[in-house]
Amino acid sequence: MQVTVTGRHMSVSEALRSYCEQKAARLPRFLDRILAIEVVLEGKDGLHTAEMIVRSAGAQPFVASERHEDAYAAVDLLVDKIEEQLRRYKERRRNRKHPPRAAGEEPPA
Repeated sequence: MQVTVTGRHMSVSEALRSYCEQKAARLPRFLDRILAIEVVLEGKDGLHTAEMIVRSAGAQPFVASERHEDAYAAVDLLVDKIEEQLRRYKERRRNRKHPPRAAGEEPPA
């Protein structure tokens, strides 16, 4: 999995870059097939905008954006949004037609 952190109209400090990479490293526990994660940080008029694009095999890209006065808080809120998108996607993909049987249970006739 490749994580890319870029800044638009601002430079990204090493601490903020490593924080974004650390938060992005949590995402594969929600979806196994993540190929790449892009984080774009933008600073304008005292507001920080964080945008994340998660590309995975077999699905459309997951995109979320968040604004906050603090860049770290924007990243936290952004990761929460992406986690919810991944959780909902995985839940929809789960096969609900055939629920798992309990041990020793007979198959329906």
